[in-house]
Amino acid sequence: MDFETQVKVAVIYYSATGSVFKLAKAAATAAEKCGAEVRLRKVRELAPDEAVASNQGWAAHAEQTQHVVEAAPDDLEWADVVLFGTPTRFGLPAAQLKQFIDTNGPLWAQGLLADKVASAFTSASTSHGGHESTLLALANTFYHWGMVIVPPGYTDEIQFQSGNPYGTSHTSNNGEDPPGDVEVDAVAYQARRAVSVAQALARGRAAPGM
Repeated sequence: MDFETQVKVAVIYYSATGSVFKLAKAAATAAEKCGAEVRLRKVRELAPDEAVASNQGWAAHAEQTQHVVEAAPDDLEWADVVLFGTPTRFGLPAAQLKQFIDTNGPLWAQGLLADKVASAFTSASTSHGGHESTLLALANTFYHWGMVIVPPGYTDEIQFQSGNPYGTSHTSNNGEDPPGDVEVDAVAYQARRAVSVAQALARGRAAPGM
C-alpha cells in the first residue's frame, strides 16, 4: 500500500465477559491485513470491583485483558477510522463507552472529529435485546461529530448470513455463547469496508485540485 492511502484505525470497545472483545480483535486484525495502522483500545471500567468480582466471567475477562491499553482522546484525534464496539444495555451503548464518548467534547468543539469514517458493532444477551437500537444510538454521536458513517449494509454475502445492515451484532445467550464464524467474518468485512472508504477519501483529498 502506498503512503498516501494508508489509513489509521482506532478500534475502541467495552466488553464485560469477552464477546465484544472477540469482535474487536477480529476487526483490528482485518484492518491490519488491509494495510492500516491499528490501535485496539478498551475504555475504562466504571463498575465497582465488587460488582466485577461477583460475576466469574466478568472477573476472568478483566484479568485476561489487563494488557489492553485504555482509550484516550488522542486515539480519536489520531484515527482516520473509528470502530466502536459495545454490549447493549437496555437498548443503548454501555455506560463505560458512553462515558468515554462524553469526554471528547473538546475534540468535537475544535472540529477534530469531523470527516472521519465511523462504524459500530454490538452484542446482546437475546436475539431482540437491542442490537439495532444500540447501533442507531451510536450513530447519533457520529452525526453530531460530523463523521462519515459506513455501515456494512447488504454489500457482501456474509451480510445475508449475519442479517444486520447497521453493523455486526451477536447474540451471547447471557454471555454463554461467544461470537462464531459468521459474526467474526461479518465484523472483519465491516472493518475492511470502513478502511476501503477511508482510503478512497484519502485518495480524493490528495488528488490535484482538491
